[in-house]
Amino acid sequence: VQLQASGGGSVQAGGSLRLSCAASRVTFIKYTMGWGRQAPGKERVIVASINWSGERTYYSDSVKGRFTISRDNANDTVYLQMNDLRPEDTAVYYCAGRRNSADVSFSVRDYHYWTQGTLVTVSS
Repeated sequence: VQLQASGGGSVQAGGSLRLSCAASRVTFIKYTMGWGRQAPGKERVIVASINWSGERTYYSDSVKGRFTISRDNANDTVYLQMNDLRPEDTAVYYCAGRRNSADVSFSVRDYHYWTQGTLVTVSS
């Protein structure tokens, strides 16, 4: 299983970024996918999750209404569109996959595979 995340960077508050995560060597539709983040001195948390079909999504309260998770099963890719970014969104972001799952998952412990992180920095 290989997951590769991209799209991090620096942006001013109110700006937008789009993260991408490409999967390979997997049967992508058997995976629930998620995005997690870890801010300095804090635990890693799941901020968004999407089930295999894309019909069900989960968002943490901190990003609800601003972030959108989506997936393209034809291209084995999951995205996180981040709008109205705030300084408190500054963190290392990770893409994660949970195998053989049909539903969303909001627990870090549920995911089997993780990418290396991509840094998102939001300045005020």
